[in-house]
Amino acid sequence: MTTEQEFLNELDRTLWTSANKLLPSLDAAVYKHVILGLVFLKYVSDAFEERQEELRGHFTSPEHDYYLPREDYDSDAAWQDAVAAELEQRDYYAEKNVFWVPVEARWQSLRDSAKIPSGAELPWMRADGTPERMRNVGWLLDNAMEAIERENPKLKNVLNKDYARLQVDGDKLGELIDLFSRANFHAKEHNGNPLNLKGKDILGHVYEYFLGQFALAEGKKGGQYYTPKTIVSLIVHMLRPFRGRVFDPAMGSGGFFVQSEEFVEEFGGKLGQISVYGQESNPTTWRLAAMNMAIRGIEFDFGEGPADSFNADQHPDLRADFVMANPPFNMKEWWNAKLENDPRWQFGTPPQNNANFAWIQHMLYHLAPGGSMALLLANGSMSSSTGGDGEIRTALVEHDLVECMLALPGQMFTNTQIPACIWFLTRMKAAREVDGRQFADRRRQFLFIDARQMGYMKDRVLRDFTREDIQRIARTFHEWQQGEGYEDVPGFCKSATLEEVRVHEHVLTPGRYVGAKDIESDDEPFGEKMVRLTGILQEQFAEGARLDERIRENLAACGYAV
Repeated sequence: MTTEQEFLNELDRTLWTSANKLLPSLDAAVYKHVILGLVFLKYVSDAFEERQEELRGHFTSPEHDYYLPREDYDSDAAWQDAVAAELEQRDYYAEKNVFWVPVEARWQSLRDSAKIPSGAELPWMRADGTPERMRNVGWLLDNAMEAIERENPKLKNVLNKDYARLQVDGDKLGELIDLFSRANFHAKEHNGNPLNLKGKDILGHVYEYFLGQFALAEGKKGGQYYTPKTIVSLIVHMLRPFRGRVFDPAMGSGGFFVQSEEFVEEFGGKLGQISVYGQESNPTTWRLAAMNMAIRGIEFDFGEGPADSFNADQHPDLRADFVMANPPFNMKEWWNAKLENDPRWQFGTPPQNNANFAWIQHMLYHLAPGGSMALLLANGSMSSSTGGDGEIRTALVEHDLVECMLALPGQMFTNTQIPACIWFLTRMKAAREVDGRQFADRRRQFLFIDARQMGYMKDRVLRDFTREDIQRIARTFHEWQQGEGYEDVPGFCKSATLEEVRVHEHVLTPGRYVGAKDIESDDEPFGEKMVRLTGILQEQFAEGARLDERIRENLAACGYAV
């Protein structure tokens, strides 16, 4: 483990444990906004103060263009006043894309004011020239959020301004402010070893860590805004979004955008090589995503506000280079009569009681001609034939849009035990060159990967991928795409032809194609064997249900009552 990871893990544990002790009675859905709002305030204030100190050096250094000559002022005090006044000029911050933070929202002001008894006058708080008086720490935080939104239009309606309504004890909120003040977000070393981390990187990590912890605490509801980091990382490493437009129509808290930016930086790119577009219907989750982007300095377009992707598409003209999403599985309440002849349904009108193939077609509609996309869906999407699913899936295969199907292990999600898979689709499977990489001609060919036996149990409930798992799956996909180094591996991966998929009636379950793993001996651990056999049994149950449905449909067509 690297020094950086050790430091972050220790910081995570310290902050999470301490914060939970302070507010043990709050529901996670409420507590989430208390904590994440404070993380955001700490970030914007730290970024502002960092720029302020940089400017102070410029104003007082004769070698810099911004230098304010000492000899132009009557005294040191006058010179220092001039420097202080110059530090309050917004343009210096805007030129570096740093949010302007008013005095009342700066972290030191919050920390100092949180210790002032209720009713004490705060001279820096004014409303139409009239001194305000502090009501409680909750009001203090709401005032800070309102001030930041007022001074930064791109954050309008993004920040949580409900601290006063939460009726959280002011002393507890004050202790939380003090806790985040004591945390070292600008550490340069850890256990005697140098740290290669910036303050915004640390705060961004903390924000994401808390998102994950709250998702665990909220269970099913938490899954609405958080996709496990390793699954997001897997998809990003498989699609490799080096540059271009990235779109997520069910963005939750924006995890795909964060991982995409980190991927670009990891492989030598620069912030800004990708532009992000998103949509989210839940207002609170929409705000979480916007804050997540702001903390990381990522420019974003999330539309005019929270909205339903099907009924109020915020990016109707967008054609993205990469589309990634984890939409709600088997979403039932999505249909609206006005969607009947929607141009997005190029391969068939989706069933009104299940949005799986509506999501696929919505994403395809927004995919650029040379673009690639990936989305998580329930396993049923690979084999279901009810409500028109089978016809739409057949059309997608016959139009050669499906590139890869990846079956995931169970227990990967905080909010559901439904077995899941990842669909990878593209409009371009012909031989080509992209960013210096040669792609083989994979028309009328499909890659199937069965990863159900991969990963490890990180606790009694959740399974996770190791870094090596992610690398193996991504490498297999890339070797197949490029036509170099790829080989079928029984039980893991198979490159199938269109004719083979037709034999299976366009069912795309990887287990049907990859076959059984070669087992050299009978010493397979009992636990692993049970997981494997249970997975096979579930597939057989699903296939049995599919055949039963077809029998009933055929009997009904012949006039028999069923």
